[in-house]
Amino acid sequence: MGAQNGKDLLIKVDVTGAGGFETMAGLRATRISFNAESVDVTSLESQGGWRELLAGAGMKSAGISGSGVFKDAATDERARQIFFDGETPDFQVIIPDFGIVEGVFQITSIEYAGSHNGEATYEMAMSSAGALSFSAV
Repeated sequence: MGAQNGKDLLIKVDVTGAGGFETMAGLRATRISFNAESVDVTSLESQGGWRELLAGAGMKSAGISGSGVFKDAATDERARQIFFDGETPDFQVIIPDFGIVEGVFQITSIEYAGSHNGEATYEMAMSSAGALSFSAV
């Protein structure tokens, strides 16, 4: 994968509950991270005292974060509704020239900020709430 435009990494939310994905408007910075916990099975018999990990075990998770400015009342309202209702709708993350990650996420934080001589901004963080799928492009 060669160099890509950062603005092409998109976070989309299912606004209809039926697969109607729309880009979260106004985002300026986006990030997705994948994590996998390790399960240590080291014992006194471990060769040379080296740590051993159990393959395929442990919990997997993903986190999405983004920050931006208010641009679209529909997606702004949908994000607030998801947070306050504790919903876990489908999200898509479009990773340019790599693929699409899709699955349910919970919005774990929303922060709003603004300065006297600047625009109002928001930051949002989401955590995976179930299995994720990946489709290569």
